[in-house]
Amino acid sequence: MLVIDPKSSTPPFEQLRAQVIAAVRSGEMAAGDKLPTVRKLAADLGLAANTVARAYRELEQDEVIETRGRNGSFVSATGDATERHLQVAARAFADRAAQLGVAPEEARRVVSAALGIR
Repeated sequence: MLVIDPKSSTPPFEQLRAQVIAAVRSGEMAAGDKLPTVRKLAADLGLAANTVARAYRELEQDEVIETRGRNGSFVSATGDATERHLQVAARAFADRAAQLGVAPEEARRVVSAALGIR
């Protein structure tokens, strides 16, 4: 289910990280699902083990997966932590915009511009 595009300008570890997050968000991967070992996934995808290990480390830092020692890596039981972090950041932005006296429409415009939405 995970595929790396060698022609992409996006680094392989980031492609892998993004695909795992997308699979968790879509429900394709559920809390408690076991991920392949770093070596197995690296071999399957034709990547260096360090590349997969980096993706796993970043996914763990983002609380999308958790590593249970010798038992392996699993989709985190806390669900999609990325969504949670995004909501916290949005709330902090909204609170700061209100403190600055920025109208909601203006704050929305600033966020849209930052996201490249016109």
